[in-house]
Amino acid sequence: MSLSSADTAVEQGASPPPARFTLPARLRVKRAALFQEGFRQNRKQVGRYVILWSRSGEDADVRVGVVASKKVGNSVARSRAKRRMREWFRLNRHRLTRPEDVILVARRSILDAPIEDLNRDFEQVFSRAGRLQSRSNCPMTPAQSSSEPISNS
Repeated sequence: MSLSSADTAVEQGASPPPARFTLPARLRVKRAALFQEGFRQNRKQVGRYVILWSRSGEDADVRVGVVASKKVGNSVARSRAKRRMREWFRLNRHRLTRPEDVILVARRSILDAPIEDLNRDFEQVFSRAGRLQSRSNCPMTPAQSSSEPISNS
């Protein structure tokens, strides 16, 4: 049995590798059919920086799908817009109420938005959709929600 370099470092008293603060694949909507179903259900809220579509169904969970069209900009700009949307979702997923998938569509203005304005817009859009609990009513913190065990069910 061989030990990896990380295991060896831990045995020698070094600190363990840092935790990963990413959005796991199981929390993402990926299939085009699910995006289309969400758009067909026509439950949307429009904000200054983002458009929120809610998708319910048998297989719906608190997952996110992100979209940034070429209207947002080149591939670098679209990637940045999608990262900003996923990060807000990752940090606030524990505050979402119903088990519905969320599809977020970036608007061009998301690229230049200060983070405070972006957070405020997300809060307003999710609140209007009836999807967001106040911070004081949340049963857990973002750290607790991101450390959920990953299951294959």
